[in-house]
Amino acid sequence: MAKKHSTKYPGVRYREHPTRKHGVQFDKYFIIRYTLDGKRYEEALGWASDGWSAENASEELARLKRAQRTGEGPQTLAEAREQEKARREAEEQRKKQEEINAITFNQFWKDTYFPQAKLHKTERTYITENSYFEHWIKPEIGEKPFKNISAWDLERIKKNMFDANKTPKTIQHVLAIIRQVFNKAYVFGLYSGQNPVQNIKKPKSDNRRIRFLTYDEAEKLLEELQKRSLDLHDMALLALHCGPRAGEIFGLTWKDIDFERELITLRHTKNNHVRHVPMTDRVKDMLKSREFTKNSELVFPAQNGGKRKEISNAFERAITGLGWNKGVEDARQKIVFHTLRHTCASWLVMAGVPLYTVKEYLGHQQISQTERYAHLAPDSLQQATTALNNMGKKKNKSKIVNLE
Repeated sequence: MAKKHSTKYPGVRYREHPTRKHGVQFDKYFIIRYTLDGKRYEEALGWASDGWSAENASEELARLKRAQRTGEGPQTLAEAREQEKARREAEEQRKKQEEINAITFNQFWKDTYFPQAKLHKTERTYITENSYFEHWIKPEIGEKPFKNISAWDLERIKKNMFDANKTPKTIQHVLAIIRQVFNKAYVFGLYSGQNPVQNIKKPKSDNRRIRFLTYDEAEKLLEELQKRSLDLHDMALLALHCGPRAGEIFGLTWKDIDFERELITLRHTKNNHVRHVPMTDRVKDMLKSREFTKNSELVFPAQNGGKRKEISNAFERAITGLGWNKGVEDARQKIVFHTLRHTCASWLVMAGVPLYTVKEYLGHQQISQTERYAHLAPDSLQQATTALNNMGKKKNKSKIVNLE
């Protein structure tokens, strides 16, 4: 162990470095000694080459002794260093929090939310979300930090959209996007307050489709689609007879087709719940006729062999050719590909299939989604009314007992 040398300052000692020099002398490492509460302490300060000297070592010792007398400030070097460490950490945390508080909605959208949306959402969805962001969200709150965005800002966005005659459903969608961004920022530790969307009253809307096809209209549509696209015709037939969504059709593989049990397994569903639907005779014949696609895993592959992303605009051209959407302003009355799923549900209810069965058939999460078709089963409702009426007509004859 290196020898320790005394200095002219009481309680200050040093040891020399065996080889390294500081100036003409060997570098010195200063140490102070003192007693606190009956316990002797010896604590290191540092090298002369780092700026320490016997004199300022003595000053540091005097400061510690003064703190020991007054009780103000750190009384040992270890305590002083711990406090300094805590101060630096607090300062770093403060600066970090300031950086977090300065992150704007626009910055988080570009750096985090939108890149993740492109990874986890369909192309159509993230393109739509970005369009809503550019047109409605960014102009109002894009340059604001999260902590400065209030319910009042969101009310202004809502008003702007109302003034532009945007539908309640579109306004709900924009508010939902904002809510998702705030939730994502919360997960990343960039926002800790209440989600301001919770304080916004959502505009009520009823976008449930009213229009469904009659049997004759369905045949006319299939004939029109047959002229334009065999794939589109076959997907439309499947939607009409089995009720899958377009995305569920796009993800359908040959492994999901069970001709022996006459079942179709839908795996890529909206709510991620696998369901099985029976195939009608026409659907079975159609699927067997598509064996030319069996070189692909998908039943309805895109032209490049990959998975389809959207319904071809040939469907809209077919509807236009039939003249069915001409002059129709109410979106609920317009015929789109999803109308075929709605038509399937309507036909099932009209045929007397119980609503719960229809719910399972279509993959609705809640029975309330299926109950909107209840009015299409008038016979069932009439049976209930008749049963109640008959109950009123029954007369119970009581026996009279002569107590006399």
